[in-house]
This record gives sequence, structure tokens and C-alpha cells, in this order.
Amino acid sequence: MITATPRPAPQPHASQSHVLRPSTPSVRTARQDDAAALAELSRPFARSGALRERPASLYAAHAADFLVTQVPGGPVDGCVGLRVHAGVPGEGRGPVGVLYNFCVAGHRQGHGVGAGLLRAALAVARAQSLGALFTATTGGGGLFLRHGFVPTTARLAPPAWAASLDPRRDARILRRTL
Repeated sequence: MITATPRPAPQPHASQSHVLRPSTPSVRTARQDDAAALAELSRPFARSGALRERPASLYAAHAADFLVTQVPGGPVDGCVGLRVHAGVPGEGRGPVGVLYNFCVAGHRQGHGVGAGLLRAALAVARAQSLGALFTATTGGGGLFLRHGFVPTTARLAPPAWAASLDPRRDARILRRTL
């Protein structure tokens, strides 16, 4: 009987290590020239009813709201908008944020892209001293729930945003206190 002791795989030479490592996606603020890519990325989600259809011109006008993720040199693989809403006068609550148009390309789903975007959005919200984040989802909301969001009512959400929600979409409103 012959036995063999497993040995560690040979390490690549330092000059070859870049060839074997997959590129890591990075998160950045969107630019106006990302508008067409944001519209294209969002289109399948809008067709499915998960997102509202938005023209590229709207993405260009609100590019500063968006965080995007992409592998260096690759297409935009995910995005999320974060819009700040002022506190309601007389209620003693400060500004809050609303996450919207959150989507990840199908081939990148399940690889941590959405979680990375959500962590980045939470960091931006904290840096802006927002008291809470709200979102609406037509899906299960598992990613949000895993990151501390809880179901809430439209009454606690920013009034202008809550009024803009389409009741026919039957979206769940979620909130996370920061």
C-alpha cells in the first residue's frame, strides 16, 4: 500500500500573483456618466416589477445619490441610491435617509456585492449623521433584515417619500435606526 502526505499547493511567483487573484469590486459614488449603466442595470428589475422604471436622465440628475460597485475596468455590477430627507419640524427628529433603486446584476448576486453596497450605504448614512434609514421592498428583504432593518409603517417614514409609494406594488417598509 502506498500512502502520500498532502503538500500545500505551490505558491505563484510574485510576478504571477496578479494573474491568479480575482479582481475585487470597489464601491464608489456614481458620476453623471454612469447614468446609462445605471438605467441598464436597473431595467430587468423594473421589468419584473421590483423597481420603478427610471430614465437615464433621472439617474444623471441624481448621480450623487448613488453608490455603485464594479470590478476595475468592468461594468457597474450594483447600485443603491441614498436620498436624505430633513426631519419633520416639531417632531424633534433629525434627518433620515431612504435607500432606493437597490439592485445587483444577476451574475453577481450571491457573491456579497449587495452586502458590500449596503455596508457602504450605512457608513455614508452614519457619516451624514442620519438618525435612521428607510427602504421599501417588494421582495422578502432578507439582506436588509440581516443588516438590522425591521418592518415599520409609512407613518414613521419621511412623509414625502411615504406619499410617493405606489400602494399597488404592496411594498414592505423597513427601517434601521443608526
